[in-house]
Amino acid sequence: MPRFALGRYSRYISRLKPLPNLNNPLLFSSSAASSQDGASQAGPPPIRVGLTESAGRAVFATRRIGCGDLIHTAKPVLTCPSLLSLDSVCYLCLKKLMGSAKFQDRGVSYCSQECQDNSKGFYDVETRGDWSSFVDYCRTHNFKYPLMVKRLSCMVISGALSADCLDILQPATLSSAMISKIEDGYGLLWNAFRKANFTEDDVAFLTKQWYTGILARIRINAFRIDLVGGSCGEDLLSLAAASVEGEGAVGHAVYMLPSFYNHDCDPNAHIFWLQNADARLMTLRDVEEGEELRICYIDASMGYEARQTLLSQGFGFCCNCLRCQSRD
Repeated sequence: MPRFALGRYSRYISRLKPLPNLNNPLLFSSSAASSQDGASQAGPPPIRVGLTESAGRAVFATRRIGCGDLIHTAKPVLTCPSLLSLDSVCYLCLKKLMGSAKFQDRGVSYCSQECQDNSKGFYDVETRGDWSSFVDYCRTHNFKYPLMVKRLSCMVISGALSADCLDILQPATLSSAMISKIEDGYGLLWNAFRKANFTEDDVAFLTKQWYTGILARIRINAFRIDLVGGSCGEDLLSLAAASVEGEGAVGHAVYMLPSFYNHDCDPNAHIFWLQNADARLMTLRDVEEGEELRICYIDASMGYEARQTLLSQGFGFCCNCLRCQSRD
């Protein structure tokens, strides 16, 4: 497996924010690390969140972690299938639907009764509205993140999440042109809720400022979900390679703990997805106690100039990792 071939990600760097409690299971929904044989280890993941002078918030190893070890898993706070995947993946966990193994509910499908039950609250809200104009707007402009804001709005109204649940994440810097387009989407979303006869109290949180702020946070922290299939018992390095080589993008998701990992063009860690949106973080080489764990936000097989251009224009920072310092 080429060393630099790992890393096709759709997420952005997060910077200084108050540090949360790493062991809060409600916030991170992460499980402890495992070795390559899949044996779970007791206690929290072998990591801590700290601050760096150059990149803000970061994730550090609290003990030595071997190459290919699973560092931790993480459940998403928010998921959303792509428009092209609506008929082929679970409406909640994004697992690919096979044959007749579907649980259908008012036009959408789930992989299990559990996912259907867990979606009931926000989907009951969603089915009250006519989203055709909003979806057409997203499709016309090739926007994916406004769809995630729509789902989050429905979850807030249903009580599944709070309106400030993503405030801990750093937002992107938006241009005036992008803000103008965002405001168009806000108007369409607001009108859809009001036409569905939601009360002013129901949508009191849905201000233009909230919509813009949430969209900016989702834009900088959302991961594109590329499913690689397989099972937990397979070699993790092979699965990491498969997640780069495959074309299994099914949607996007936002997480808490994985959003704190900084970027490196020669990463020592990798994020991947097996069968659904539950994320797995693994090491690509031995990591020593106290060492920062980093993933690659882009296709690391690109040359230096291409990487710098993409990271600067799309991600808002210039990479100064060891590989970039050598202009590899």
